[in-house]
Amino acid sequence: MKQIAYNKSASFEYFIEEKYEAGIVLEGAEVKSLRAGRCNLKDSFCFIRDGQVTLKNMHIAVYDKSGAFNSRDAKRDRRLLLHKAEIDKIVGKINAKGMTLVPISIYFKDNLIKVEVALCRGKAQYDKKQAIKKRDIERDTKRQMTDF
Repeated sequence: MKQIAYNKSASFEYFIEEKYEAGIVLEGAEVKSLRAGRCNLKDSFCFIRDGQVTLKNMHIAVYDKSGAFNSRDAKRDRRLLLHKAEIDKIVGKINAKGMTLVPISIYFKDNLIKVEVALCRGKAQYDKKQAIKKRDIERDTKRQMTDF
C-alpha cells in the first residue's frame, strides 16, 4: 500500500471518529498524475447529495503529456464509491451529531486508487492549543533524551 497524499490539517482541525475506505472515479490522465504523486488534499472536503458522496477541492495536477484527452480543471468534483449501507450510516451520523466527512489520505491498494475518508467532529480552539502544547513537550523531551 503506497500512500500518495495525506491531509495533515485534518488531524489538527478535527477529532477523527470513524474511517472508511472509498474508491474514486478518475480519468486516465488523472491516474498518471497520481502515480507521479502530484496531488493535494489540503482544502478538500466531502459532501453527500442524491445518495452519492462527492469529493470537492482535491487538487490533482494536470498531466502535461495527455494532450487532447486532458481535463483542464484540476479541482473538479470527483465521485467517491461507497456501499449504499455505508452512505446511509454516514448520512445518519452527519445529520444527527453534526459531524463532517473529511478525506484523510489517498493511496494505492494493489492497482486501485483508494481514498480514506473519516467522520470527524470539529475541535475547539482550546483543543488545538493543547495539541500544540503536547507536541512541543514531546519534542523537547526527545531533544533532551538525545542530548543526555
